[in-house]
Parts: sequence; C-alpha cells; structure tokens
Amino acid sequence: MMEWLRFGVTALFLLLSFVSFAAASAGNLRFGYMLNRIHAAGIGDTTGLLFAALAAMTGSGELSVILKLILRVVFWWFTSPVSTHFLAQIEVYTNEAIEDVAPRRKLK
Repeated sequence: MMEWLRFGVTALFLLLSFVSFAAASAGNLRFGYMLNRIHAAGIGDTTGLLFAALAAMTGSGELSVILKLILRVVFWWFTSPVSTHFLAQIEVYTNEAIEDVAPRRKLK
C-alpha cells in the first residue's frame, strides 16, 4: 500500500513539474518583450526543477539521495535568479531602443 502511495505522490510531483515547464514555455512563446520572457522562464524553470527534485526524493526514499537533491535545489534557487538578473541587465544595457519597447512609467 505504501509503495502505491509513494508512486502516486511521485507521479503528482512529476505532473506539477511538467505543468510548470509547459507554462514557462508558453510564456516564452506568448510574451514579446525580452524581460517578460526572462521572467516567465526564470519562474517556470525554478519551480519545475523543484517539483522534479521532489519527485526524485519521493521516488528514491534514500536519505543520501534526498540530502544531495536538497543541496541541488538550494544551489538552483541561488543561481537561477542571479543568472536571470544578469541576462536582464545585459538586455537593458545593450538594447538601444528599450524605451521604445517598454517605456518607463513616470512616478508622481
């Protein structure tokens, strides 16, 4: 009985991972502005990798594998936003027509 429960939870996490990756892909196709696409990809891949790691943790059940995957998730959560921010800064500094694409709102 416990094996079926573990299988069901693993399948649920894998399904959530697939939905997250699919939403990130749809966001990349739907959005036209580069910074919106970066945001969709950054959020989607981070949550997708989290759910995939949770599925691997649930499916494995071994403590050593779980600890290694926790370390990987922590590493992903630190590096993905940093790399996404770096790519966004490159876009802002190199795109000469960024004001034409996304004008800034003036604060009152």
